[in-house]
Parts: sequence; C-alpha cells; structure tokens
Amino acid sequence: MSNSVRSNYPDIGDLGEDLVAQWLHSTGWEILHRRFYCRWGEIDIIAQYHQTDTQAAANILRMNRTENLTLAFVEVKTRSAGNWDDGGRNAITQGKKTKIWRTAEIFLAEYPEKADYPCRFDVAIVSCQRRIKNLAGGTVTQEPILSLSTDKYEFKLQEYIPAAFEY
Repeated sequence: MSNSVRSNYPDIGDLGEDLVAQWLHSTGWEILHRRFYCRWGEIDIIAQYHQTDTQAAANILRMNRTENLTLAFVEVKTRSAGNWDDGGRNAITQGKKTKIWRTAEIFLAEYPEKADYPCRFDVAIVSCQRRIKNLAGGTVTQEPILSLSTDKYEFKLQEYIPAAFEY
C-alpha cells in the first residue's frame, strides 16, 4: 500500500497567517511570536503596538496613562468559499476562547515584563480561493483589506476584528 498524499491544509492556514502578519506589520504592529504553543493551545500571532510619541502624549493628557503599548493575541481563520462556519467566525467557540485565554496567560507568565500591558483578543477572517487561469468575468465580493496570491491560491484579508472577545 502506498503512502497517502499529504494534505496542503496547514500550508493554506500558514499563508493566511502570513497575510495577516504582513498587514499588521504594515499598520505599525510588531510581530512578537507566530504560532505560540503551550500545553493549553496555540495563538496564531502575538503582536505589540507602540503608539507614537504624539499618540502617547495625547493619551497621557487625556487619560493620565503612561502605557503606550498594546498586546494583541490574534486568532486567524482562513476559509474557502462555501465553508460551514461563516468564514471561521462560528469556529470561535467558548472552548476556543478559553484555550486562547489560557495560552495568553502562559505567554504573559513567560514574558512578565509584558504582563501589565493592555491586552486584547483579535480575530482575522481570511478567505482562500483556488486560482483559475483564463477566467473571463468574475463575481463582485467585498473589497479585501489586503490580498496575497500564490500560483494556486488567492488569499484575502476580509475582516479584522479588534477586541473580538474579552476575558
């Protein structure tokens, strides 16, 4: 019996995460970790945002806060058209939220210097579609935030939901 062909599903998820990391970086976020893993689970992207001096000064004046950093624990959902879970939105169950929260606690325990930073849990929705050569016409879809193409697939960051859930 021959070995079965390995699925390319993890590669598609990795490319969706690459797209989101690229977008976060382009909007001023520093990517601290990709696929942070512990016994509780995995967080796709952990990013840190540094406010500019002007933004930080405005916050100090407005709210009397000295923090100018934010940590985002980002869950990326990459889905193809016609998926069962509303583009990945329905896959963010209470159990998934708990795993992400516990994993974030482990991250903060490993990096105690970041434990006092404001934290949030974000969700990124990425669509993936097989590329078809010589396609005449097409369908109109929501304009993506950012897109990425490979020779086989087209990825679109459809939605980025800051503070999608709290703990």
